[in-house]
Parts: sequence; structure tokens; C-alpha cells
Amino acid sequence: MFLMKIFNSLINLLPSKPIYAHCDIPCGIYDPHQAQLAAHTVLRMTSLLNEEKNDMHEIARLTRVKEKHGEIIEEELGTLEIDYFKEEHFKENPELEGLLKKTAKLSVKARQEVSMEVSQELLKNVQEIAEIFWKTKGLEPIRIPSGYPTEGEIVSHK
Repeated sequence: MFLMKIFNSLINLLPSKPIYAHCDIPCGIYDPHQAQLAAHTVLRMTSLLNEEKNDMHEIARLTRVKEKHGEIIEEELGTLEIDYFKEEHFKENPELEGLLKKTAKLSVKARQEVSMEVSQELLKNVQEIAEIFWKTKGLEPIRIPSGYPTEGEIVSHK
């Protein structure tokens, strides 16, 4: 125990420099899939919340899931914006910066409201970002049926 304390004290004396990446390891693995999945979930929870409910417990659970997935969208888009997209991506896609900001704001609005219109626009924007993402990788984006109750699509690539 004493040796461990000494070891930890010595480690703390070493200079360190923070590294920023989505997993703190520059692995180069980025994918907009989680943001799309979360946007579909926000849309589905909004749909369920719009149904007449009397059970406050169920309303609370649906709201909690919607909140959690709204946060996932913001985190995933933030990772893409900060860690993945580079200056050349923004130059090649001049709409990208505004689209990222608008989508993050939509995520907040979708969590604040129970609006199908806002949730659908959120999903649409996340999919547009996914299409741009795949193009920056030199891959052709495609839309495939999601198979989810939202009856929407997922943007992937060929």
C-alpha cells in the first residue's frame, strides 16, 4: 500500500498533456450511426408521448429516454465536429457548420417539447450530416429502410 502511494505520487509529478478524441485514443474510427439511431429514438419517444397516456410513470420513462438520446445526438455531433471534420471538409461543404449548429439546437428543442415536427426535422438534419460524412470519406451515401417503428431510413454507404 505504501509503495503504491509513492508510485502514484511519482506519476503525478510527470508532465502530462491532455489528448482530445471521442475515446481519448486517436483511433480514427468515426461513424454517424449512433446519432441517427438516437434521432430515431427521439422521434419514436415523441410519437409515444403524443399518444394519450394517464400513467405518469410511463410518461416519465419515455421522457427520460428521449432526453438521454437527445444528449447522445449532441455528443456524437460534437465529436464529429471537433474531432473528425477538418477545415477542408467545411470548405467543401459550406452548409456543414451551420447544419451542425442548427441540429444541436434542434436536439435541445426536441428535448424541451413534444413536437413531431421538431423531431422529424432533427432526424432529417442528422441524416444530412451523415450523408456529408460519408462523402468526406470518399464513399457514396445511400439510404436504407431502418426497420424501426419510425418507418424512416438510415444513411449508410456503398
